[in-house]
Amino acid sequence: MASPISSMLQKGLPAVTNAAHNQYAPAGKWILGTAASVVGMIHVGGVTRLTKSGLSMTDWSPLGSLPPITQEEWETEFARYKTYPEWQQRKSMTLSDFKFIYGWEYGHRMLGRTVGLIFALPWVYFTARGRIPQGYQKRMVGLLAMGGTQGLVGWWMVKSGLGNDRLGDKHEIRVKPIRLTTHLTMAVATYGALVWTGFDILGLPHQAKMKEEAMKLSKEALKHARRLRMGSMQLTALTGITIISGALVAGNDAGNAYNTFPKMGDEWVPTGISELTPWYRNIHENTATVQFNHRILGMTTAVGAYTIAAMGLVPSKSALVTPQVRRGLYAIGLASAGQVTLGISTLLMYVPLSLAAAHQLGSIVVFTSGLYLTHSLRYARPALTRAAAQSANAGKKVAGAVVS
Repeated sequence: MASPISSMLQKGLPAVTNAAHNQYAPAGKWILGTAASVVGMIHVGGVTRLTKSGLSMTDWSPLGSLPPITQEEWETEFARYKTYPEWQQRKSMTLSDFKFIYGWEYGHRMLGRTVGLIFALPWVYFTARGRIPQGYQKRMVGLLAMGGTQGLVGWWMVKSGLGNDRLGDKHEIRVKPIRLTTHLTMAVATYGALVWTGFDILGLPHQAKMKEEAMKLSKEALKHARRLRMGSMQLTALTGITIISGALVAGNDAGNAYNTFPKMGDEWVPTGISELTPWYRNIHENTATVQFNHRILGMTTAVGAYTIAAMGLVPSKSALVTPQVRRGLYAIGLASAGQVTLGISTLLMYVPLSLAAAHQLGSIVVFTSGLYLTHSLRYARPALTRAAAQSANAGKKVAGAVVS
């Protein structure tokens, strides 16, 4: 018969997706489904940027509207577009070209509203059925607020490329990089909050016995899990920062410069990395700086992922973690390797649309792997392990008092 310790490490804390064993499982799956739809929106947003479609719609309303249908409506919309700065640099565009870029921007905006409905309508249903776990309604309000704010941030971003102050620009008209970065950061933060909430709900049946199970683990297993958990938290945060730096690369079109690796041209540190004043403008406006920062952050994230995977999967330690943790370690290592390959390939091939879009999706895969790994290690939370240790010490004192 297996011991309690080996039983915990063999079975772990799997997601409980069957409603017969977790009455809140449908709500958890709905939340994760919403998260998947956010990934779709991020992907479409990336393609919208890569096809230079983001400034094709020059107005915005919270509820949206129908696109142009008739030839006359399309010509009216095209004429409106011609009154804005971007047209001054794209005068060779035909109505057919305009329809193409308008379609991407319109699709991105409407997909955002669809994601809102995917979240809001089931929320009302599950609330009415009493299928939202106790204490989770505040999270739902927060998630809805994050999604609603994203629409406002998106329009704030687009407006930065539509103002008359851009009419004299000699550089390519595009939205301000810092606003594009804010828009993507909000989307990734919303996605992360959805995923974590979904994981939490699908793990609720383990909540009551988690402390008891943690008490059964050896000191070595708990110490190993705590180290991995701290590393995975730091790695996930670093992944988020790397994604933010990638948005700055995209906003400055910096991927089309320094298309060599590992050096940037003939230099390890490019000349002009700090040429803008005040100095902080280099962080978000200097092509050399934003690409250099993204390279360093990307490689640091990859090395961190390989390190934590090796720490957790080394033969002498792999038996000290649960199956979910092992899967998370494999996922973070493999996803990071794939993402580095995609990033270098995208750079060397001068940012082809397919590779660039895949690279953006790859960042979400790495981020998700980090979230999964960290959540799988929740049994090693300091508060939980302290409570387990205190319970164990109290038990020993009681046993000692009985013996005496």
